Amino acid sequence: MPLALLALALGAFGIGTTEFVIAGLLPELAADFGTSIPVAGLLVSGYALGVVIGAPLVTAAGARLPRKTMLVGLMILFVAAHFLSALAPSYGALMTGRVIASFAHGAYIGLGAVVAADLVRPERRASAIALMFMGLSLSNVLGVPLGTFVGQHFGWRATFWVVTAIGVAALIGIAALVPRGERPRTGLRHELAAFRSGQVWLALAMTALGWAPVLGVVTYVAPLLTEVTGYSGAAVPWVMVLLGVGMLVGGPIGGRYADRALMPSVYALLAALIAVSAVLLLAAHNRVTVVIALTVFGVVASATIPPLQTRVLDKAAGAQALASAANVAAFNLGNTVGPFLAGLAISAGFGFTSPLWVAALLGTAGLAVALLSGALERSPVPENSDADARDVRIQFRA
Repeated sequence: MPLALLALALGAFGIGTTEFVIAGLLPELAADFGTSIPVAGLLVSGYALGVVIGAPLVTAAGARLPRKTMLVGLMILFVAAHFLSALAPSYGALMTGRVIASFAHGAYIGLGAVVAADLVRPERRASAIALMFMGLSLSNVLGVPLGTFVGQHFGWRATFWVVTAIGVAALIGIAALVPRGERPRTGLRHELAAFRSGQVWLALAMTALGWAPVLGVVTYVAPLLTEVTGYSGAAVPWVMVLLGVGMLVGGPIGGRYADRALMPSVYALLAALIAVSAVLLLAAHNRVTVVIALTVFGVVASATIPPLQTRVLDKAAGAQALASAANVAAFNLGNTVGPFLAGLAISAGFGFTSPLWVAALLGTAGLAVALLSGALERSPVPENSDADARDVRIQFRA
């Protein structure tokens, strides 16, 4: 694999770390700014909303820039946002830094996936995307725990300085290792044309519904382990580490199989996600089986990322940058929808195992969309149908 992929993965590592590390620093932030923990928690949801909005907007704004130039610019924006956050004199200033960083996040991951796919042979695209996304998975295993440790012992500002340093290292790596490439020959209008394809919209829906189960389960793992399984609170981080290790392992597996057979991999992995969610309903009542099942859940969850991202790139051929960024927004929409519906189920009195059957239902919806997409792709096109009719019938072929 090209060294440029490692630079892209390092940037993803920094982005993944800053996205989730804030959750472990909420007490320190609330105390420092004299606010409540729920208000401090808006730094998490504000960031997620910024990714959903910023990913397509920032990518669209840079549609005519060379991809390397765009990546360098996004990483400069990321570094500047964390410099501002580390020095933030108020809650409002910190929120501003978080939102700026989130705008860089969505566009970087979306464009980085396109660049990663272009760095290798066509038959290795999904594996290259998996390697870049491994930076995100590794951030959950190493970045977030270490960032939380640094923040708790040296102050939350120290965590932002560390993330700033990671961003600088990624910036240097991207500038030195990523090929310059050609300036895009098409602009925003051409990128937007990809969204005329029904298959692109189905791919985005597949991502949002297929990923929503993951955060729906992960968000409520702690109460599941303490209230249902019987673990102490001190044991929860260790189980989360194993879940993170599973996610670290799953990405390359998903990339490898997606390179061989893309849509069959999507079907199989979404079906596996449904099955593991159902198994967890039983496994949650035993301390050993719940750890095994959660580790497997992490493997399957992470394995879905490369095929879901590759599917969008396939269906948006020739206009991949904006569609890829939109898919990152779809992942973050899943990050919002999954925990929200799982939280509703808990609030309705269905208990802390209810996120598991919510996850199974969401995964079933995602699989249904995938099967619909595959069926429409295989259906014959009448010879007398024109291009517009073919587009409405979702007949673009990879």
